[in-house]
Amino acid sequence: MRGRKAEITSLDGALSQAPKAPSWLPAHGKAEWRRVVPQLVADRKIAAHELSTVESYCVAVARMREAEAALQKHGLTFETGNGPKRRPETTILKESIEAARRLAAELGLTPASRTKNKGGAVGNDEDDDLGDI
Repeated sequence: MRGRKAEITSLDGALSQAPKAPSWLPAHGKAEWRRVVPQLVADRKIAAHELSTVESYCVAVARMREAEAALQKHGLTFETGNGPKRRPETTILKESIEAARRLAAELGLTPASRTKNKGGAVGNDEDDDLGDI
């Protein structure tokens, strides 16, 4: 079959209602949950078994905000007997930003990730490069 593959418009088994944020999430994580989950549910892009990925994303966002708040309060470095050292929060911030970015892309929350992989299920196309017999 030639041409475009059908666009996936919704996920089989997608949630029909946005669940409440888990009680154990930090405050910033709960706020992020309330921001993204309703839209994922409205777009039918999230199923119950994928909520742990959303939880991880929300934790990463919360840690990122907490680390940034600490850096704004205390600065980027602190003094030791051997001179200035970089605060541990700089590493936490960097790792949390990277984790949040990866998870956001996986969840389709970024502009780039929404435009990628719009095709349907992988099938046997005549015009692929695999040389099927």
